[in-house]
Amino acid sequence: MGKTGTTQWIKIRGRKGQTRLVPSKYQNYKKPGPNQKYTSDGKRRRRIKRSPKSIVGAKT
Repeated sequence: MGKTGTTQWIKIRGRKGQTRLVPSKYQNYKKPGPNQKYTSDGKRRRRIKRSPKSIVGAKT
């Protein structure tokens, strides 16, 4: 258990232009949804690269 407020939050621009907050460890990649969870050869896909232009910056 970490201390309250230790998570660094990053603003991410979504597909429809809305912004949302994600923890900074998910700044450069995103977790796949159910339809993108497996590769074509059946392995689990753990990360998907995030577009650099979707990162707005740190929460102020």
